[in-house]
Amino acid sequence: MAGHVQDRWYKVETGSDGQTRRVKTDRFGTGKRYRARYIGPDGSEKSKSFPDKQKRLAEVWLTNIEADMARGQYIEPNAGKMTFRQYATEWLAGQTSDPVTREHTERRLRLHAFPYLGSRPLASLQPSDIRSWVRKLEDAGGAGSSRRVIFGNVSAVLSAAVDDGRLAHNPCAARSVRRPRPAPGRVTPWTAERVFSVRQGLPGRFKAMVDVGAGCGLRQGEIFGLPVDEVDPLSGVVHVTQQVKIVSRKLVFAPPKNGKLRDVPLPDAVAFALAEHMTAYPPVEVTLPWLRPDGEPVTKLLYFTAVEGGAIWRNAFNAHAWKPALADAGVIPKSGPGERYKEAREDGMHALRHFYASVLLDAGESIKALSAYLGHADAGFTLRTYTHLMPSSETRTRNAVDAMYRTARRGPTAP
Repeated sequence: MAGHVQDRWYKVETGSDGQTRRVKTDRFGTGKRYRARYIGPDGSEKSKSFPDKQKRLAEVWLTNIEADMARGQYIEPNAGKMTFRQYATEWLAGQTSDPVTREHTERRLRLHAFPYLGSRPLASLQPSDIRSWVRKLEDAGGAGSSRRVIFGNVSAVLSAAVDDGRLAHNPCAARSVRRPRPAPGRVTPWTAERVFSVRQGLPGRFKAMVDVGAGCGLRQGEIFGLPVDEVDPLSGVVHVTQQVKIVSRKLVFAPPKNGKLRDVPLPDAVAFALAEHMTAYPPVEVTLPWLRPDGEPVTKLLYFTAVEGGAIWRNAFNAHAWKPALADAGVIPKSGPGERYKEAREDGMHALRHFYASVLLDAGESIKALSAYLGHADAGFTLRTYTHLMPSSETRTRNAVDAMYRTARRGPTAP
C-alpha cells in the first residue's frame, strides 16, 4: 500500500508492565476518525480524512493512489481545485504565440468560456458540463466557425491541464462531446466585373490595392504593409515579408500570418498599376514598432498610406473607403444619412483573394502552388476551401475528347 491509515480516535501506549494497549485520544468522538496518508512523487506527505466506520474506504482510496502511481496516471488530489479561470489565465501568460493571437484567445475565453466554466474547479468538469456549454454557445448564435475556434481554445487549456498533472482526462476529448461544426457554405468568388467596379469606386490612392489583392492574392494587412523594396518588377516577384496589424489598439509591423514568408508572381498588369500609383501617390516612409507596441521601431517605404501619410487603420479604411465602394458597385445597399453600412463580412477585401484563387484554378494552376502563393499553412486547407472551384474530371474528359475529335476531323495535312 502507498501509505497507511491513521486512527485519530485511538493511540497505542506501552504500560509499565511492557504491554501495549489502545487508549482514547483527546480527539475521540470529534471530527473525522481516519486519515489516509502517503508520500507523493514530489516527496511531500499527502492525506485525506474519512469519517467513523469508513476505514475500508480509506484503504481503497490508498490502493487506488498506489495503482495510479504505478500506471503513471497519478493526479495530486488538490491539483484540480484550481478554477478554470485561474488555470486558463496562467496558461495564457505562458503562451509563445504572437500578441494578436494571445489577445484574441483571451477575449474568446473571457466572453464565451469564463461566464460558464470560469468558477468551476478543474477536477469538477465532466463531459456533460462541456456538452451543456456547447449548447449554450449554439443558443447564443454566432458563426459555427467561431464556435469551433472557441471550443478549440477551451480544449487546449484543458489539454495543458492534463499535461501539468491537474486533470486525468480532457473532458472536451470525450467521445460523447461533439466539436462545433463550421456552418456549411462554399466560397463564391466575385466576377471580374465586380472586382473592377469596386476598384472604380475607391479613392484614387487606394485603387491599386485591388490590383494587388486580385492579382497577387495578398491579405489586407499585407497590402497595407507592402514596402517598395519587396516588389521586383524585373524578376516579376513580390516578396511578402510583413503586414500591418493592430496589437492592443496600436499599429505594428509584423510577419505575415503564421510567419509564412513567401514569393508571389507579379503579373505585368499589377506591376504597371503599382508604377502608375507611385507616380500619382509617391511612397511614404512609415515607422512602426515590430511585432509588439513596445517592439523595436522599424521604418519602411510603403506603397499605400493614409491621407495624412501614416499607416492605414483597417477599421477606418473599411468604413470610409471599402464599404462606400461596395455600395457604389451595388454589392451592398447604400446607407442613408447618419446610418452605417450593413455588415459585409463575405465582401471584405478577402474576397479579392478568393477571386485570385478562382482565376488561378480556372487556368489549371495546382492546389500546391496556389497554397504557397496564398501563404496557407496547409495545402489541405486550400483544397478544402477551393475544391469546388477546380475544373471537374468530367469537364477535363469532355474537353480532351472534343479536342481529339476536332483534330481528327481536320484530317492529315501535307508535309
